[in-house]
Amino acid sequence: MGSQDGAVIRAENLWKIYQLEKQEVIALQGVSFTVQPNEFLAIMGPSGSGKSTLMNLIGCLDSPSRGDYFLKGKLVSAMSENELARIRNREIGFVFQVFNLLSRATAFRNVELPLIYKGTKKSEREERVRKALNMVEMIPRMTHRPPELSGGERQRVAIARALVNEPSILLADEPTGNLDSKTGSEIMNLFRKLHDQGNTIIIVTHDKDIAGQTQRIIFIKDGKIERDELLGN
Repeated sequence: MGSQDGAVIRAENLWKIYQLEKQEVIALQGVSFTVQPNEFLAIMGPSGSGKSTLMNLIGCLDSPSRGDYFLKGKLVSAMSENELARIRNREIGFVFQVFNLLSRATAFRNVELPLIYKGTKKSEREERVRKALNMVEMIPRMTHRPPELSGGERQRVAIARALVNEPSILLADEPTGNLDSKTGSEIMNLFRKLHDQGNTIIIVTHDKDIAGQTQRIIFIKDGKIERDELLGN
C-alpha cells in the first residue's frame, strides 16, 4: 500500500494519544487526507484542536500512535532515524512563527547553514543560497544580520532557508503570527508566488484571513477533520 496516485502526502486514519500520568489525552483521532504536488492548503483550527500535533506528524517531527503516514509514497513509520533526519533536511522546508535565525550571522549565512550541515560543496552552496534569496527578494539585504532587518525581512530569510534544500513540501506554522497585518499579507503574497513556481505549501494557522488566501482549508476540531474545503483562489 502507498500512494500510487502521486500524492506527496497520504495520511490514513492517524491517531495521536498522549499518556499524561493516569489519563490519556487524544490529540488526533482518525485523521485521513491526501495532498497532491503543488497544492496550497491551510490546516486551520482553534488552540488545542490538534493542528500542531498534525503538523508535527506531517513534518516527521513525531510519529502517530496509530495509522499510516506516507510521504512521497514511503511509509514514514518504517524509516530509520537516519532516513527520517534526511527527510526532515531535504524533503520538508520548515517555516515557524519565530524566525530562529542566528543574530550574529548574515542573511546569506543563515540561509547557507542547512547546506553546510549537509556537506554541499562551497560553489554549489553559493549558487543555491543566491537562488533562494532571489526567490524571496532578499538579495539586496543578504549581507545584513537579523537585528538590522525588519520582521518581514527576517521571515523572508527564514523562508529562503526553508527553500534552500529545494524541499517537496514547505510547511509553515503560523508564519505571519509575529507580523503586523500589512507585512503578513506581503508574506502571503510571497507564498502565493512560490506556489505559482511549483511548490507544495501547507500553512498551519488559526487566522481565517490567512487561511482564506490558500486553495484549500482542512478544518480541525477536537482532533478530527471537521471539513475539507476547496476555495476558488
